[in-house]
Amino acid sequence: MQVYRGMDIGTAKPPAAVRELLPHHLIDVADPCEQYNAGRFVADAEALVVEIRARGRAPVVSGGTAFYVTSLVYGLPASPPVDPGTRERLRSLHDREGQEAMYRLLKERDPGAAARIQARDRYRTMRALEVLESTGRSLFSFPWPRMPRADLRFLLLGLARPREELYRRIDERVTRMFEAGLVDEVKGLLAAGYSDSDPGMRGIGYRQLLAMRDGCETLRDVRDRVAMATRRYAKRQITFMRAVPGVCWIDADRSLDVMARIEEFLGT
Repeated sequence: MQVYRGMDIGTAKPPAAVRELLPHHLIDVADPCEQYNAGRFVADAEALVVEIRARGRAPVVSGGTAFYVTSLVYGLPASPPVDPGTRERLRSLHDREGQEAMYRLLKERDPGAAARIQARDRYRTMRALEVLESTGRSLFSFPWPRMPRADLRFLLLGLARPREELYRRIDERVTRMFEAGLVDEVKGLLAAGYSDSDPGMRGIGYRQLLAMRDGCETLRDVRDRVAMATRRYAKRQITFMRAVPGVCWIDADRSLDVMARIEEFLGT
């Protein structure tokens, strides 16, 4: 979500001082109304890897989003491009009927795909319907690469924390976001013309605040829901990464161990 401009507090972008000291890439490269997906990330990341290595530096891919990281490491499945007309027609239908109706449509047409996609996941719901209508095949019928790509070497490091400590840190971070002005950030995005149908605005924190307009929740209730959604997201990401072969897990507080692994890798 840090790719989106104007979404600084809710995505916990690194402070400007940190970004001046250590160059960061793929931050503020898209507007909240744009769809930024794994395919676009892989293409952007591949170009940056070449550029960074040409400068004699070692690129670091920092997650976050385990699906994006593994898409870069293993490559993307050979699913075909979608016909623009099909995409536009389905998007118009989504605008009229909403996400719930589109997910029901996917359950009717491709129950296997629906079982692997969360009901609120607009992007994957739409992608599955687009592929189904364009090819007559399920999105998940296209095999994923099982071996890391051969043109790049990767050192996969997982930073581990006890679950209780992780959840405490998440709660504290969410509190800081609200204190830093997350509500005003969302108001500014709405004033700029963005809405809850835009991809960026469906991120954790943003969608909970936007949903507040439909009910009578207090700001404390919303903050608690943001913290809970973040904890659940973190749990899913950990589960995903634990299943990836070759990840070296290190205590997040043992920075010297992390550096030793990196130095060993770069020296080989």
